[in-house]
Amino acid sequence: MVEGVTPPTKTELRAGVLRARRAVPTDRRDSESQALRRWLPTLVRSGQTVCAYVPVGSEPGSPSLLDALSELGVRVLLPVARNDEDGRAMPMQWGPYEPGTLVAAEFGLREPAPPWLPAGRIADAEVVLVPALAVDRHGNRLGRGAGFYDRSLIYAAPHARLVAVVRDDELVDELPADPHDVRMTHALTPSGGIVTLQP
Repeated sequence: MVEGVTPPTKTELRAGVLRARRAVPTDRRDSESQALRRWLPTLVRSGQTVCAYVPVGSEPGSPSLLDALSELGVRVLLPVARNDEDGRAMPMQWGPYEPGTLVAAEFGLREPAPPWLPAGRIADAEVVLVPALAVDRHGNRLGRGAGFYDRSLIYAAPHARLVAVVRDDELVDELPADPHDVRMTHALTPSGGIVTLQP
């Protein structure tokens, strides 16, 4: 960091990443999604439970990544995000993924239909794939700021791999972090594959 220069805030960083993602051509986005799928056999194994997510907008990945996990014999759980009556993010519930059965949900998301599993069932997962705008090499993740994942990841098993899924240039040296942020253990990028992060 340059002395006397104020580092960007999380809000400024989010805006910059989202601008850059919107500028990525569709064909490049598709090729990056295919590259992410190719790393899955080195990340998971048959019989495991994996918490994943349905990408929205310009997020890395694709729904076909969920199908690829299922084809590897993995039980896939997807998040169900809700706010409480005061508008605050609640710990996410989880729904088993079945191809072709997702329904439209709040916040422009797609999710499994009910019934859902309680928030604590994230502890069943050996791997948690986490959407991120960026992640640094110490495991600090830049999310969208809603707080759903920070309130949910605290229930993950201590041995679980928490994997931020990002584009290659979104794995950075340093990001601002808050005390409540849950650190990632790994990153998954299209070219670099699975990268171990060092707290």
